[in-house]
Amino acid sequence: MKAQKTMDLAWEGDRGAGMIDELYDSLYQELTGWCTAMAGSRTQAEDLVQEAFLRAMLNAGLLEELDAGKRRAWMYRTVKNLYIDRKRREAFETMVEQMPEEGVEDAEYAQVDDAQLLAVLTPEERMLFTLRYLEGYNSAELGKIFGLPSGTVRSRLSEARGRLRQSLEETGGQGKRRDGKQRERRNRT
Repeated sequence: MKAQKTMDLAWEGDRGAGMIDELYDSLYQELTGWCTAMAGSRTQAEDLVQEAFLRAMLNAGLLEELDAGKRRAWMYRTVKNLYIDRKRREAFETMVEQMPEEGVEDAEYAQVDDAQLLAVLTPEERMLFTLRYLEGYNSAELGKIFGLPSGTVRSRLSEARGRLRQSLEETGGQGKRRDGKQRERRNRT
């Protein structure tokens, strides 16, 4: 049974080979010239035409059922589709290569933004603010670290927030987040 199937495929291949040879003889130069004009490269055009003929070999049974005009149209459409597929793949690969590593640039920009913003504070305020809001210490813990009452820590943090708010308003960063959306302001009374 398996031997019969192999013989049938070989027989079909032999019949299709003649038709593919005829297609190649009649269309290779024409397709290569057309594809060179489309792709702008003789080498790329030859690659695409060769790929189209490989597809023709794989679809010899279908092509045998078509008349000569439809075979020609099939070949042109196949070359065109291969060209489009290649351009899409190249565009995707270029886009992927140009994409920054996720989060790396954002983190770097955030660090620069934070450093510029914190530069308006005194060294003591900067230290308190950084430990409280970036490192997560509470006012009682900060009081123990700096030998201050927690109420004094909260007061100095409030002054630091006010100075930062004023700096943001003066520099045009008033109420804007990094993503450009409006910040929600809490009314502290």
